[in-house]
Amino acid sequence: MAKAKSAFVCTECGAEYRKWQGQCSSCSEWNTLSEIRLASARPGSGSSGSGRGGYAGDLSRDVVDLSNVDLSEVPRLSSTFNEFDRVLGGGLVPGSAVLLGGNPGAGKSTLLLQTACKLAQQRRILYVTGEESLSQVAMRAHRLQLPTNGLKMLAETSVETILAVAEREKPEILVIDSIQTMHLEDISSAPGGVAQVRESAAALTRFAKQTNTVLLLVGHVTKDGTLAGPKVLEHMIDASLLLEGGADSRFRTLRGQKNRFGAVNELGVFAMLEQGLKEVKNPSAIFLSRQEEQAPGSLVMVVWEGTRPILVEVQALVDESALGNPRRVAVGVDQNRLAMLLAVLNRHGGLFTGDQDVFLNVVGGVKVLETSADLAVLLAVVSSLQNRALPKELVVFGEVGLSGEIRPVPSGQERIAEAAKHGFLRAIVPRANAPKQSPKGMEVIAVDKLSDALEAL
Repeated sequence: MAKAKSAFVCTECGAEYRKWQGQCSSCSEWNTLSEIRLASARPGSGSSGSGRGGYAGDLSRDVVDLSNVDLSEVPRLSSTFNEFDRVLGGGLVPGSAVLLGGNPGAGKSTLLLQTACKLAQQRRILYVTGEESLSQVAMRAHRLQLPTNGLKMLAETSVETILAVAEREKPEILVIDSIQTMHLEDISSAPGGVAQVRESAAALTRFAKQTNTVLLLVGHVTKDGTLAGPKVLEHMIDASLLLEGGADSRFRTLRGQKNRFGAVNELGVFAMLEQGLKEVKNPSAIFLSRQEEQAPGSLVMVVWEGTRPILVEVQALVDESALGNPRRVAVGVDQNRLAMLLAVLNRHGGLFTGDQDVFLNVVGGVKVLETSADLAVLLAVVSSLQNRALPKELVVFGEVGLSGEIRPVPSGQERIAEAAKHGFLRAIVPRANAPKQSPKGMEVIAVDKLSDALEAL
């Protein structure tokens, strides 16, 4: 009897080792190696198409010149949500594998159930649930007032059974909720482990590619906000989406972290209502619900998310610190970048905050990942430090360098046009982003240095 072979896989980066060790040499993380059982090779398996020797018996593969590859547009399937289609890059691509992650209660199952019920009226869809019973899914669909006729349901966790049913039903879209509950019979580890998650996803993805089926996977998120399971799972799929939003917020943001068929970091905004998720067509309007009386430390900035500009409000609070080490707290912005910007403000703006606590918050729960918010963050801090409110019709964007210069940001013209559309009358922007002709009724102030921006206030 052949001896079962095993390997050790890092749950953070997916690196494999022949024996266990305390630290992963690839990502330098400690105690992240987990043992997996390797399936023994069967006689004649070399022609099955799996593994390095899988293509030895298939000599019909022809080498094709890149210039001769067909560039015809791949037909996409609409998800019935414009915001969902935007994040996907235009819709669902046949034969693609999409991973949808998020915190518990964010609305992952709700979003996919709404999409599946609406699409089932015209297309063949198989919805596989491994966490809930069929009655629970039916109760949620009834509560959301969704059309339930035509949607094929299956409560199963065995990947072999799911593939057999999918082979018989031949669905156009296959939904798996969730990948952490799936398991293969040949692997001895428990569901949710490194081996089970990786091999189950590989088997389902292989089926989707061979049958031209859209595969939608639901993934759990760990306490630190990363996708549960091995990191190699993200390399198998074509698109990785993250649904963000706390239980205390009625808005959810869908962000694309990886997409082979569209722009990355695209953002879709949904509102959680009693009837489920409803897309928000104008996100800037919900993020700009400001008070009539302008308070110090409040300022509007224009951030670029994927293919569109969004206006969000940033708030700063600067207060005298009673501690020897003042606090720097940032929500929605990188905290290390806030500390760097405060140092630039001290050196090139002449304003000292070393004895002050600085708190920063981006309204609406939006996470700003780009550097165009630098100038707005600094001016909001200055407004709170001086206890002087900024004009309500003012909008700001621009990157701040370590030498105090204001650097241009991409798509500056589109940002100014978006601000003018929402009624802003004044904008402080980098000089390289200033348009030759300002929008009607709007004053654009171009600055080169941080000192120029402070003087413009």
